[in-house]
Formats: sequence, C-alpha cells, structure tokens
Amino acid sequence: MSKTQSAASHAKIVPAFHYVTIPLIFIPTICFLYIAVVDFSVDAALLGAFGVGVSFAALFSRLFALGVQDRVIRLEERMRLSRCLPPEMHGHIDSIPTSHLIGLRFAPDDELEGLVRRIQAGELSDRKSIKMAVQNWRADRQRI
Repeated sequence: MSKTQSAASHAKIVPAFHYVTIPLIFIPTICFLYIAVVDFSVDAALLGAFGVGVSFAALFSRLFALGVQDRVIRLEERMRLSRCLPPEMHGHIDSIPTSHLIGLRFAPDDELEGLVRRIQAGELSDRKSIKMAVQNWRADRQRI
C-alpha cells in the first residue's frame, strides 16, 4: 500500500537516481576536474570535459522530462478546469500560469472554483501557496 500524499510529503525521491546515479556522475567529474587543474595533462583535461558533458546530459535529461511533465499537467488541468468551472470562468482558464496549474493538480474537483477565484484575486500567487490551500489532497502518483 502506498503512503498518503500531502503538501508536506508529495515530493518524489527516486533513491537509485538521487542517491546513486547523481553521485556516480558528479563525484568523478569533480575528481577529473581537480586532476586537470592540479596535474594538467591532455588526458586529464579530456576526462574533465567528458565528465562535464555527462553531467550536463544528466541534468538536461531530467529538466527535459520535467518540462514535458509540466506541459502535460497544463493540458490536463486546463481540460479539467473547463469541465469543473462554471461557464462564466472559462474565459480565464488560459490566463492561469502553468506554475499555478501545477499546484491546482492536487486539488479535488469540488475545490477548484474557490482556488481559481483566490488565484484571480491575488490571494494565491505561487505553486506552494496553492498546494498549501488545498483542503482534501488529491494524490498524483504518476509524476516523473
């Protein structure tokens, strides 16, 4: 059985990625760069450059996946808002920033209208404040 999610416990940690893969990439890279500076050789410089390249590849692969996830969340939440909000609010759906939509994804359908009104009134101005305003957390277990 999976743990209950809340604003305080929804961050996703993947141990094999966060505690194994990242150190296996970054620690040797730092060592390679240190050797390239302290005892310069073409081989050491190439190893350092390779390590930096692998580090950037790992970083960007993570950022690209998160960017795609954010786009999917934006689409899903806009569709959900058009289904759940009263017709007079539909004209404002496209003006809600992606970061706010990401916060709204944790709100159940019956809380959406109130939260969107609070966003439009300027009461909720960022993703974190929106998440904290959700009363009945709707878990998202398919995050990347």
